[in-house]
Amino acid sequence: MAVRPLLRMGNPLLLKQASPITEFNTQQLDDLIEDMFDTMAANDGAGLAAPQIGESKQLLIFSVSENPRYPDVEDVPTTVLLNPKIEVLDNEMEDGWEGCLSIPGMRGLVPRYKKIRYSGQTPKGKDVSVTAEGFHARVVQHEVDHLLGILYPHRITDLRYFGFENELF
Repeated sequence: MAVRPLLRMGNPLLLKQASPITEFNTQQLDDLIEDMFDTMAANDGAGLAAPQIGESKQLLIFSVSENPRYPDVEDVPTTVLLNPKIEVLDNEMEDGWEGCLSIPGMRGLVPRYKKIRYSGQTPKGKDVSVTAEGFHARVVQHEVDHLLGILYPHRITDLRYFGFENELF
């Protein structure tokens, strides 16, 4: 359908908690999801949350396979998730470099839980629950943060490890 403009850090919508989705299996929802995939692909993203394109809805997508922004990570299955919840399965955390389409050209070292279970609904309203580890778990936590009004720099514990990609790497 369309590549939508991305909101960037500083836009107040990115700091708001998104509204739950209550209507499933609609053309409007399908069109929004298609726009999100088009926007994510056009920007080489690993994931995208609806607020990043100006829609304050609890909807996120992610998919990683041969992504030039993340060349050394394992594949992450293509997923559309509505009204997500995260359950931490292991309190062990690991630091990893993250970027964000709403903060272009920058990266930060962010601690995330290594193993989680995420749940929510599909666009048709079916309940889903998935256990994730590693980069898969990191992507889910990053995108769910967007729905809570949290950007990855808010989670950085040492700002010496936050900067422009071309300077850091």
